[in-house]
Amino acid sequence: MSDRSLCRIGVFYDGSYFTYARRHFYFDRKIGWLDFRPFHGLLENYVRAREQGYTHYRVVYGAWFQGMFGVSQAEEKQLRSDRNLYHDLMHAGIDPKFIPMPQSGSGEKGADVALAIDAMQIGLEGKVDIAVLVTGDADFVPLARALMKQSVRVMAAYFQYDRGEHRGFINERLLNVCNYSINVNAMETDKDFRAIFKGLFRRADEGRPE
Repeated sequence: MSDRSLCRIGVFYDGSYFTYARRHFYFDRKIGWLDFRPFHGLLENYVRAREQGYTHYRVVYGAWFQGMFGVSQAEEKQLRSDRNLYHDLMHAGIDPKFIPMPQSGSGEKGADVALAIDAMQIGLEGKVDIAVLVTGDADFVPLARALMKQSVRVMAAYFQYDRGEHRGFINERLLNVCNYSINVNAMETDKDFRAIFKGLFRRADEGRPE
């Protein structure tokens, strides 16, 4: 293929952010379990609608970043959930990168740093044309700017919902700095994407609640 025949898309997941969204759709909306492979299909179609001059659009790289905290035997259910997640990631061709977190409870900054380093390495090596940041965190604004300096276009994929203690949102600074953005929840009522949105989910009886 020529350089302009394939638009190469890399997807970088803020794992905790995406996990909360999956739980929202499964438990609160009762829609089903948000599946990775059709989600990648949505991203490919969305990029296709905005990037001209390519013949094919494909997710060629995916990585999942999440903090890994110490567990006890009392948290066996969480361990089982983590195994299911690992299976789903591998099945979708996403590289799971769990970052050991200190017991001090200092958040998941280590996972954020790992995501930024990985995305920059992929960008510097010229392996992607589009970097999709699945997050709403303003901490990734410098990453977005750095990637664009390497001629990598950046898209923010985010969720917008209110789920008790957890809200899906995107920081306005990150939204404004990216070349493109996609509000996944808004696809449900978008005439061009609502059919694709419906196909994002496994039925509730097929899902694996976390």
